[in-house]
Amino acid sequence: MKILITGICGFAGSTLAKALLEANEGYEVFGIDNFIRSGTWLNKPVLEALGVKIFYGDIRQASDLEILPKADWVIDAAANPSVLAGFDGKTSSSQLIQHNLIGTINLLEYCKQHQAGFVLLSTSRVYSIPGLAELEMTVKNKAYFPQEGAAMPAGLSIKGVAENYSTQAPVSLYGCTKLVSEQLAIEYGLSFDFPVWVNRCGVMAGAGQFGHPGQGIFAYWIHSFKEKKPLKYIGFGGTGYQVRDCLHPRDLVSLLKAQFAEPLQSTKPRISNISGCTENSMSLAQLTDWCTGRFGEHEVIATNTERKFDIPWMVLDSSQAKEVWGWSPETPIEAVLEDIAAFAETQDKWCELSAS
Repeated sequence: MKILITGICGFAGSTLAKALLEANEGYEVFGIDNFIRSGTWLNKPVLEALGVKIFYGDIRQASDLEILPKADWVIDAAANPSVLAGFDGKTSSSQLIQHNLIGTINLLEYCKQHQAGFVLLSTSRVYSIPGLAELEMTVKNKAYFPQEGAAMPAGLSIKGVAENYSTQAPVSLYGCTKLVSEQLAIEYGLSFDFPVWVNRCGVMAGAGQFGHPGQGIFAYWIHSFKEKKPLKYIGFGGTGYQVRDCLHPRDLVSLLKAQFAEPLQSTKPRISNISGCTENSMSLAQLTDWCTGRFGEHEVIATNTERKFDIPWMVLDSSQAKEVWGWSPETPIEAVLEDIAAFAETQDKWCELSAS
């Protein structure tokens, strides 16, 4: 089976490429990357040493896909992953749409041409912000947690956000590009008879992830803590109680294998939440305590800054994935954090590299 991974030299793409090869299922993995994200070039020789063919190209340019050989499956791991993208002054809204939507359209045309299956790595940020922002919260051990017994919108529970929770705007420009990509992917698959699976992922994290806040708060916090870089609690009174779940990309492999094997006419739901769930979630304040125990004291500044798309608690409920696919996360959050920390200790200027 030939598998094309977009953004193959990014953290998620490179981790999946290595994990798929380690699965020893006879996969032939190749990929495309435009190397615009700082540090991605470091993964190129590592993957090539494993026999992975890497093409230099940009999925925003349809002609760049013409150089690619035929694949049986495409895993779309290329994206601008920041919820602040498009209005943070670092990227324009047009760039965001081209990266996350136009690129998807070009890939779907590739799948149409080659009758390749398509797996979209989507995001928890497709879910409607107001209902999440207005949840009644309690604080337990320096972390927000939904108030038990409080009224919640459909699709929300103390287990997290389920697939039937609202995707009504606002979801952020980033969330919107991924949501539209999801819908287009499913329509393309139905119209042109190729399989499509959409995996809405929680916060991905692990060793080798670039220490940039837009690319994963866990790696950014640990690398910044280790290098004694400035850190701030933003929003929510500067408490750091906001919570996110944590997922190692290699845990996706067992799910991908099942999705590859599923027949075209499968009646299984096309969209699934894939996350670390509540048991693998943590607040920034808790992460700070973990880092203090690992690296020693480091000041984190409390601020009163409020940002438009911040929410206090984002944990995906992956119950459907467990029921439908038999999938559950395999790597506990403590192992993910230790994985990042051990890697951080081998690096001197990872934050500088990530931010350049």
